[in-house]
Amino acid sequence: MALVTSIVRVQQVLMARIERTLRPFDLSFARYEVLMILHFSRRDELPLGKIGARLQVQPGAVTNAVDRLEADGLVERRPHPTDGRATLAALTDAGRCLASKATEAINAGVFEKTGVESSVARQLVELLRLLRIDAGDFVADVREGSD
Repeated sequence: MALVTSIVRVQQVLMARIERTLRPFDLSFARYEVLMILHFSRRDELPLGKIGARLQVQPGAVTNAVDRLEADGLVERRPHPTDGRATLAALTDAGRCLASKATEAINAGVFEKTGVESSVARQLVELLRLLRIDAGDFVADVREGSD
């Protein structure tokens, strides 16, 4: 119980820091994630369904985030060129610029100031990796079973 409680509490602390850092940009973490997933895509655009799958969220959550981002001029909806049933969310220049500024702020205010030395952080990542492998987030290295 102590392990799970500690992980959940750390997640709450980090999310509060992230949300506080994003507030001046008028972004929630959910909207920031959408901007970044579009930014990391090959053409700065993805079908709404693919955004939901990659972020592992329900379609309604994607629609809500994209609605707000579109209202703010940060993304725009476009018809899919080959699938008439799908809609693309495309990053605008303003969205790209805001995503970059918000990322700089998160890097400086959250990721670079965790309160944990880098060697300890690496150990924590490795330990948490075991939980993530068990949950199916990714496959363990082939090297792990060998001596």
